[in-house]
Amino acid sequence: MTWYEDEKLWVDFACVMFPERREREAAELVATSPLLKVVRGTRVLDLACGPGVHVVPLAARGAEVTGVDLSETMLVRAGEACARAGVAARLARADMREYVEPGAYDLVINMYTSFGYFTDPGDNLAVLRNAHASLAPGGTLLIDVLGKEVLASWVGRPQAVDVDPELGGGTVFMRDTILDDWTRLRTDWTHVRGDEVRQASIMCVLYSAAELRALFEQAGFTDVECFGGFDAGPYDNHARRLIVRGVRG
Repeated sequence: MTWYEDEKLWVDFACVMFPERREREAAELVATSPLLKVVRGTRVLDLACGPGVHVVPLAARGAEVTGVDLSETMLVRAGEACARAGVAARLARADMREYVEPGAYDLVINMYTSFGYFTDPGDNLAVLRNAHASLAPGGTLLIDVLGKEVLASWVGRPQAVDVDPELGGGTVFMRDTILDDWTRLRTDWTHVRGDEVRQASIMCVLYSAAELRALFEQAGFTDVECFGGFDAGPYDNHARRLIVRGVRG
């Protein structure tokens, strides 16, 4: 079983992956970002949607949203989030490497470094090709990751996050390790709660802007652009994220 197939990981560390502030941040981005602008009826696919952090605000703005995730736990949480917000969305359990709906969407998004999960580079390319096939002509794919250039400025510094007592309490300690000549990142998490200790590791492939741009183009995308934030600013030494957008011609 690979790390992303471990349902217990998504339960035990959801408080770190998806803190409450993420919902507020996502709502703000959907309301203000030129990269996430939708109108009523825009058909959106959120790949690796998690607990619906972006599904909810996109649906609230009138988009027809489909959220896809491999984790049943995350999809249940996404459904609950939609119900609380009074919005409708289609939720499907599927593997990004296999999910295709030809020409069905105007916008495909993949947020919070949910790209690069697969150690086989061909699998990550397959995700892009599936997204390309699922877009209508003129549709766009938007992927949000931590690029190598951004990561290099702070990686290696251990972090500690206190968990809200209402979510179980304790402290999560996080440590990042660069592997294989800057091609992969391993993040080790240790959740300490009283005498209980839970450990987990996640792995992802790392991309520079040039590498991810080339992968987009290999998958068939045109007009590929790299941004350093959701304000559509340049990917430069001030960037906080690597956001890549490509168009299906």
